[in-house]
Amino acid sequence: MSYLDKIDKAALPKHVAIIMDGNGRWAIQRRMPRLQGHRNAVKAVRACVEASAELGLQVLTLYAFSTENWQRPRKEVSALMDLFFEFLEKELHTMLDNNVRFQLIGNREGLPDFLQNRLSHTLDSTAANTGLLLNLALNYGGRDEMVRAVRRIAESVKKGDLLPENIDESLVSANTYTAGQPDPDLIIRTSGELRLSNFLIWQAAYAEFYFTEVLWPDFTKEDLYKALLEFQHRKRRMGRTTDSGSMTEAANVSHLVSKTEVTSILKTSG
Repeated sequence: MSYLDKIDKAALPKHVAIIMDGNGRWAIQRRMPRLQGHRNAVKAVRACVEASAELGLQVLTLYAFSTENWQRPRKEVSALMDLFFEFLEKELHTMLDNNVRFQLIGNREGLPDFLQNRLSHTLDSTAANTGLLLNLALNYGGRDEMVRAVRRIAESVKKGDLLPENIDESLVSANTYTAGQPDPDLIIRTSGELRLSNFLIWQAAYAEFYFTEVLWPDFTKEDLYKALLEFQHRKRRMGRTTDSGSMTEAANVSHLVSKTEVTSILKTSG
């Protein structure tokens, strides 16, 4: 029986987010230029978009380019911008065929004009679609997102439109890039790294994390199904507990868990 056959379609996460990591290492292992790893990653993106749409997920967020990635060599950054343009141009039919609505999360103004124009075209072309919402995180950073949200809220206070005591979690969420969307239930990171890397730091408060050694260009639909199945086997308490004694017990022993043990637990989850 395949992983897909084991998945409970009635208990799927609403929002899956993926840190697509390992493109460079994939290329280096094969003695190829790093850019070839990024090019080969497109098929993994296509597979995940198609699988997510077929399963009926509400939101899929893909972390493609962070605010820190500008520090990479200029040649690589330039090639990535061209690749994003090419991806949006060639994969538009995949989005349309699968009723996918596209959305950008990140600082659009920092991107090249030619890419901004292609983003606008993709947004407009898929705006009427009613299926999967695909968030592409470009020039995105979780801390940058929070700074921008705080600035917008502060401006409302400055204008007298908002009282400080009326600022709450829902207001902060309404000023993020993902306003109106469900928070991610599951965050997947490929390549074996055990970091969040400044990704959805506000929205990830109660997300489940799944780490896999698979490098992103090798990630398939089956790998996604495996992650979803693992998610369905976990108990999400969202800060609550069903055992009145477990909270006290956790408080008594939590300080005994070492960094090594935590890392071991995280690796086991992948």
